[in-house]
Amino acid sequence: MTLPVFVVDADLLQRDTIELSGAEGRHAVVVKRIRVGEQLILTDMRGAGAECEVVEVSRQGLVAQVYARRFEPVSEPGLTVVQAIPKGEHGERAVELLTEIGVDTLVPWAASRNVVSWRGEREARGLQRWRATASAAAKQSRRLRFPEVSGLHTTAEVAALISSADLALVLHEGAGNRLGDVVVPESGTVLLVVGPEGGVTAEELATFADRGAAAVRLGATVLRSSTAGVVGAAVVLSRTPRWA
Repeated sequence: MTLPVFVVDADLLQRDTIELSGAEGRHAVVVKRIRVGEQLILTDMRGAGAECEVVEVSRQGLVAQVYARRFEPVSEPGLTVVQAIPKGEHGERAVELLTEIGVDTLVPWAASRNVVSWRGEREARGLQRWRATASAAAKQSRRLRFPEVSGLHTTAEVAALISSADLALVLHEGAGNRLGDVVVPESGTVLLVVGPEGGVTAEELATFADRGAAAVRLGATVLRSSTAGVVGAAVVLSRTPRWA
């Protein structure tokens, strides 16, 4: 059984004995019921981790003794998924699954045909939910390097990301080329754009194509936006050394 993961400040990982307190510590002892003698992993979310044995427990947290250290390097190639905002709980579900399979960066996109619009306080709440979901999913999947969830991007800002990517792909059901036939580089950055339920507009496709993105399709069926990104990301990762 793999060890549970909890988050601490980076400077604490340099110590041989680490106190896990605050919300994370209470979650460990009250919700997860971690007890003296059990083992766990503490991480700074940026790749550094410490394997520890719990030596003391209180209602406020725990104290753990470090017995091994590990480091999760930056993955190559890096995978960024630009996700149009799905409605309801589908957005958090997409973030959860994309995190679990290993996506490095998640970019919410204000696509023209989004059913949901993030504006003002709604944007702040949406980002908070996505980031909390990504953090929980990273712990669940035992990641030491958590994915970045960026701020909301306009189409122009997504186009700028495409320009800097080594490979940029847009999922589109009408594309002639299949995602499964694409040659994925072994290093650099791969960017995958996932449109909303209503699809990517012709104008958006043209904007992305002008910056070097290629339109590709998955299978014969049409998937939900929240499903398509996960499937597409899995296909990309399966063609890299990361999943070899």
